[in-house]
Amino acid sequence: MTKAGTLDSVSATVTGEPSASSSPRPGFLRRLWVRFGHLVHELGKFGTVGIIAFGVDLVLFNIALTVFNVESLTAKIFSTAVAATVAFIGNRFWTWRNRARSNLAREYVLYFVLNAIGLGFSLLTLAISHYGLGSMWPAFKNPIADNISANIVGTALGTTFRFWSYRRWVFLHPDTQPVPAAVTESK
Repeated sequence: MTKAGTLDSVSATVTGEPSASSSPRPGFLRRLWVRFGHLVHELGKFGTVGIIAFGVDLVLFNIALTVFNVESLTAKIFSTAVAATVAFIGNRFWTWRNRARSNLAREYVLYFVLNAIGLGFSLLTLAISHYGLGSMWPAFKNPIADNISANIVGTALGTTFRFWSYRRWVFLHPDTQPVPAAVTESK
């Protein structure tokens, strides 16, 4: 490079004009995609698995409720347990398949503990609707009201919690692997 070429690029930088050798900075939307694109992909896959699990949950809940006359909360526990197994398989082997693997038993147990907390959102909204509001207004003690409270309101709250908690504690990023106890004790 010549002295003149060096001086031209320095003067262009000083004056604020781009030099011929500088590349344009990517646009705002491109920078957002680069930063959050992986999250959008994970959310899309999580949503797809969730829709399938939701369908399993909805069908089993309504079959238990209407065909077998199972009590509402028991029907919801049963349908969610089966749907959670479907979701675990989909999330482990598709949504977060590129993440580091820890012990399958650890992932499965932790997944179901966190899923039980997510189920708590559905059970809470169902109990409030069916037993709380249903004791004052009998219209809340029917399958349509039970489906709205458990499978729409409760599932929306539980799904938000599940996505956050699964990413944080179950399907770990390679940089956040749990440190073995022997390593932490030796420090």
